[in-house]
This record gives sequence, C-alpha cells and structure tokens, in this order.
Amino acid sequence: MGNNSWEARADEYSLYGFTDLPSVHERGAVVVTHGEGPYVFDTKGRKYLDSNSGLWNMVAGFDHPGLIKAAQDQYARFPGYHAFFGRMSDQTVLLSEKLVEVSPFDRGRVFYTNSGSEANDTMVKILWFLHQAEGKPQKRKILTRQNAYHGVTAVSASMTGKPYNSVFGLPLPGFLHLSCPHYWRNGKPGETEEQFTARMAAELEATIIKEGADTIAGFFAEPVMGAGGVIPPSKGYFQAVAPILKKYGIPFIADEVICGFGRTGNTWGSQTYDFMPDAIISSKNITAGFFPMGAVILGPDLADRVQAASEAIEEFPHGFTASGHPVGCAIALKAIDVVMNEGLADNVVRLAPRLEAGLAEIAKNPNIGELRGVGYMWALEAVADRATKTPFASTLSVSERIANTCTDLGLICRPLGQSVVLCPPFILTEGQMDEMFEKLDKALKKVFAEVA
Repeated sequence: MGNNSWEARADEYSLYGFTDLPSVHERGAVVVTHGEGPYVFDTKGRKYLDSNSGLWNMVAGFDHPGLIKAAQDQYARFPGYHAFFGRMSDQTVLLSEKLVEVSPFDRGRVFYTNSGSEANDTMVKILWFLHQAEGKPQKRKILTRQNAYHGVTAVSASMTGKPYNSVFGLPLPGFLHLSCPHYWRNGKPGETEEQFTARMAAELEATIIKEGADTIAGFFAEPVMGAGGVIPPSKGYFQAVAPILKKYGIPFIADEVICGFGRTGNTWGSQTYDFMPDAIISSKNITAGFFPMGAVILGPDLADRVQAASEAIEEFPHGFTASGHPVGCAIALKAIDVVMNEGLADNVVRLAPRLEAGLAEIAKNPNIGELRGVGYMWALEAVADRATKTPFASTLSVSERIANTCTDLGLICRPLGQSVVLCPPFILTEGQMDEMFEKLDKALKKVFAEVA
C-alpha cells in the first residue's frame, strides 16, 4: 500500500469495528465506491458479489431506482424533522400504520430509533418504565441467550451473549444469559433434539424460579440467531418456552432486526417458527439498508399499558433527534412495498430451496461439520474433524482465511467464529447464486488444503 492509497488512508484515520486487525493490516481495507445490483466495486475497480447483503440489510441491492427516487423526492419535499412534542411528519404516521398493518398484531404502537441496537435499548427502557409505573420497580432483570446478538449500546451489549463484551466490563448487572439452543453443538451424547429442547425450557423455568418472576422484566430472542452464526432454534424451542413466559407474566420480545421482512421466507421470523411475541424489534431490512432506522413495534397489551403509564406522568420521556425521520420513513414505506409487492419476498421463497441444495453440496466437504440456516440466511461451520465436531485451532483463523480467499476471488462473505455466513440480497438470480457457489467452494478447498 502506498502512503497515500485509499487503504493507507483508511488505516491511518479510521477506527475499525468488528475487524480482524492483523488481517486488515496485512491486506489493507477494501474501500468501496459504488454498487450495482448485488455487486460492489472498490477503488481499484474490482468487482465483488456481496453475499452478505452489506450487513444483512441491502436486500434490494445497491442501486434500486425506486428506493433512490423515494429518498430524492422526500429530501426535496421535507428533508428532516423529529417526532417530539406531538409533532411528526406525515411519512412517520404512514409508516407507523404500515408497520402495525404488516405485523402479526391486530393493533399496536410504534417507536422509532436509528438502529437495531437503539431499538433493543429502547425496549428495555420501555419495560423498566412500565414495571416501575405498575408498582413493580424490582422487575428489571433481562433474559437473553448465550451467543445471541442484540446490539452494541451499553444495554443492548449487555443483552448480547458474546464473551468479547467483557473487555467493556459488560454485561451490566441483571442481564442473564441462558444456554444457546444450538442442538448440533450443545446437545449431550445420546440426547435427542426434542430432549434438548425440553432441557432448554427447563433451564428457563428454573432460572425464573431461582431469580424470582417478580424480578424479571422481559425475555428477548432472535427467531434465528444471526450474528451468533446463523443458529436456528432447536425443534419446538419457541413452543416450549413461550408458555413458560406466559405462565410467569414475562413479556416475550422478538428481536427481528435480521429476520424481519423476508429473510427467513416469511415477513417475520416469528411466523416462520410459529410463535406470537408481545413486541417486535425491527431494523436493517425495514429500509433495505438505504437509511439508518430501527423500530419498536408494541403489540396490543404492551401498547395499552405503556400508553397508560405515559398518560399518568403526561409523557414518555425518551427519544432521539432523528426518531421517525421523514426521509427514512419514506424510504421504509417504499422498501416494504419493494420487498412485499415487487417479487423480492417471492424470490426468497422460490430460490431458498436452491440455495440450500447448493450449499448442501458444498457442505459434503469433510471439513464442514454443519450446514444450518433457513430462507436466505445460512452458515457453514468448519471443523478439523467432522466425526468429533472438533474445531480448528483458533490460531489458524480458518474462517477469516476463507473470507479473505473469497474476497480475492470476488466474493464477500462473513467469518463468524469457525463459521462462514451467507445472507445474500433478495434480488439474487440463479446465475449469481451459481457464481457464489463456485467461488465459495473454490475458497474452501484452497484453505482446507492449507490447514487440514
């Protein structure tokens, strides 16, 4: 890298987030300039098929004309406002109506943030506020799961069941992480998947009894753990845990930041796994990545209770300057229409079996221990020994090497632990899917030949 190259300038002035620093220092950052469909291009003119959809969110690709026009038209009409003091844009009102309409709830209320992290953080504050108002100030503990990802603010990072948050002195007190419902990795010898699910449910109830149901504010779960490595729940998991939460009066919050708006093959991941939450957290696909936005969608019971608590003190004292931004809302309205009515959601349903079959063929490689996923979100887990599920030594950085090799071949995928994650844009064609298969297979074979 020359001293004035894009890579050198990025390295000099940027603080990288969630980046393998030895790798980026050796190889340099990839500085992208523009995108076409599911492809992005860097400063050197190299073309990459982005099988990560940016960061799960660019589901309509990088140059969708309808989304660009929606942004341009709204910027020309009304470029910015807030949602404070009883004032909000017309686009904000329209989007709230649309989100409740497409939600699994028959009615509800919506609160806007700028990200999924802020939406989860906001939901926790809503629960604390609600329980305090209802005379139960001790109901503050939050239940999530190990390996779950809920965000990076101090509260949402405390919800995130990842060991890396220990470097920040997190989690905060009162954030409890139950076992990860990953049967392939965490099932005991001789334990059936149904028995594993029963064990997960028993752990939940035992935790509630131990901590005291009157101290627990809520339970948060992703329908499929995304940044945990695309981990679908074990069979019957949500049907086992939902009645327990209801029995003890604990609100059930579905974190649909990744799963929402089509990623699993249904509008909501909670529909895919057949459970009804009390509230939904949305972000990413809500604007197809064209604007930073998050939303808390409260179902009827929580909406009524929070409204009553707010009325009692004459306000809900929380918000962000750009909450319900009119441009973001206009883009979101168009993005929802694009996904649901322009064939993108249909494309996921139509091609998901082809995606699974192609990855299953690649997963025959003896160094792939598990292929897991649903819809348009999948992971391949690398192992040194398939029979014993023994991972490669962490010093080998196998998934990082696979991702880097894919990048060299013109394919962007994501390393997560020992896994490689693929979550392609919903516009992916069969030909582009074949391109992804070919480059991924080539990268896997190259890296495994070097380390196995």
